[in-house]
Amino acid sequence: MTEQAAPPTKDHEDASQDEEPRQKVSPFVRMMQDEEDEDLHGVEDEEMLALIESSTDNMEEGRIIRGKVVQVSEKEVLVDVSLKAEGIVAINEFGEARHELKAGDEIEVFLDQLEDENGRPVLSKQRADFIRVWDRIRAAYDNEEPVEGVLKKRIKGGVIANLYGVPAFLPGSQIDLKPVKNIEAILGESFEFKIIKINKRRRNIVVSRRKLLEERRKVLRDRILVDLEKGQIRKGVVKNITDFGAFIDLGGIDGLLHITDMSWGRVTHPSNLLTIGQEMDIKILEFDRERERISLGLKQLDPYPWDNIELKYPEGSVACGRVVSIVDYGAFVELEKGVEGLIHISEMSWTRNVRHPSKILTVNDEVNIKVLRVDSQNEKISLGLKQVEPDPWETLDEQFPIGTRLLGKVRNLTNFGAFVEIMEGIDGLVHISDMSWTKRVRHPSEVVKKGDEVEVVILNIDKENRRISLGMKQVGDDPWSNVTSFFNVGDEVEATIHRVVEKGLVVDLPHNYEGFVPISQIGQQASGRKLADLFKESDKIPMKLIEIDPLERRIVLSIRAYTEDRNQPEEEYLRKHTHIQEVGGESLGAKLSEALAAKSQEAEEESSEPEDDAGE
Repeated sequence: MTEQAAPPTKDHEDASQDEEPRQKVSPFVRMMQDEEDEDLHGVEDEEMLALIESSTDNMEEGRIIRGKVVQVSEKEVLVDVSLKAEGIVAINEFGEARHELKAGDEIEVFLDQLEDENGRPVLSKQRADFIRVWDRIRAAYDNEEPVEGVLKKRIKGGVIANLYGVPAFLPGSQIDLKPVKNIEAILGESFEFKIIKINKRRRNIVVSRRKLLEERRKVLRDRILVDLEKGQIRKGVVKNITDFGAFIDLGGIDGLLHITDMSWGRVTHPSNLLTIGQEMDIKILEFDRERERISLGLKQLDPYPWDNIELKYPEGSVACGRVVSIVDYGAFVELEKGVEGLIHISEMSWTRNVRHPSKILTVNDEVNIKVLRVDSQNEKISLGLKQVEPDPWETLDEQFPIGTRLLGKVRNLTNFGAFVEIMEGIDGLVHISDMSWTKRVRHPSEVVKKGDEVEVVILNIDKENRRISLGMKQVGDDPWSNVTSFFNVGDEVEATIHRVVEKGLVVDLPHNYEGFVPISQIGQQASGRKLADLFKESDKIPMKLIEIDPLERRIVLSIRAYTEDRNQPEEEYLRKHTHIQEVGGESLGAKLSEALAAKSQEAEEESSEPEDDAGE
């Protein structure tokens, strides 16, 4: 039936306001007011209701009688109840049924008064409905039976539910087992409730859906606890999801499905695999009957994937997999659900020096890999990415025989040489000693820079250690074989200071040769000074060539021999061609002559050949 009864009054409402003088109220109203009295409730109520049901033709006030609809208007309904005059019932007392009401319909109404001041009977449709429904509600309350109702309207603290046309209050905390976030979404839906409180006089009814669900849940829970055994497969519903797993409702009792028991494969978070409300088959792994704790497993429903893994992926076979994780030392590849292998960083490329796996692979890449080793006992598989392709080092000497000239790009510089890429991913080293025939190179940056394209010659290929030696100077002929075509002992030349070292001067000569001036050949006047104070790089000064050794690749020059041949005082030469200064009218060279004499004598005894630290 639709909602027709008047809304319940507040509990704190003064009871005296409900009472009316005895002479002005009907017997039915007096019956409801006196229901709080146990004697009246037990005797008078039953006698009165029995009288109502057996004597509907006796037109006494406080009875339910049958009548016929005479006329239906927008605000009221005229009803013939076989009295002197028709009674009037407000149209809104019929609720939703008013839309289908028409003349000639027979209805039940409550006779409140035989006559009002206008001589018409006072009728009520709502009271008639309430009396018919109340016995049903009372019986359900006394017998603790569920009743069905529809959620009609949200109010403060809960919802109004329609029980067979009578309004009842459903507190918000009693709607479900857990708080309902969106009550508006369930309005209009039908549910079963348990009546937890009634007051007929005030027409107050309080119901609970939660209590009914808890009772039913307990029945199911007790039944499950009796039947539950380890190893069983049962139906479950995902109730809650956490970081470490999910709680599964088995029908009255919850069990924990840990993240490690969800899949043989990798699970980063349970929410990636499960959703709340999802139904599934689940296996009972452990059951503590005393503590009522249940451990569940989902992956255990599938076969163990590492069984006979050596037959599925024999060593040396090629398989396809998906990259699922990247770490500093490699990448994990999923071969199938629950089976992962590791590609170590050293197994990713034949030619590249891989600093991090992310330079080669990304998560979710589909890759072909080669199975290197299988350890089923420890659930480990070693995979190789580079092994899928041929090793280019195996045929490198055939592709680049010794003596091959080619162009390469300078990829990197070190203190001892430059790495030049001769093909994609393969570099060779040009040592500083192989950069120039005539100059002593201290650092490769003196000759090349990163990114330069240079011509090189293959000097050696070490396939075992994966090393290639390259030469730049070998691209051209050795100029020392015809050095005497350009220079002779005794020639006077203008040299350019290239570098000042502790033992002397390294100078650049014409035709791209390099020479050395020992400190003993600079002159007595300069021997006591720091050479860096006298000579600067790029200074051009005359000197004499005193030694040429093509086998040792050495040219020695002298300033002292140059000044002696020309009978030129050393002070004059130094003042003209160096950065020497005078102090107090006396030349600095003269002032230090005594100290320089001993230094010069010591230098005379040293070899005129520059040492490695002077010309490296």
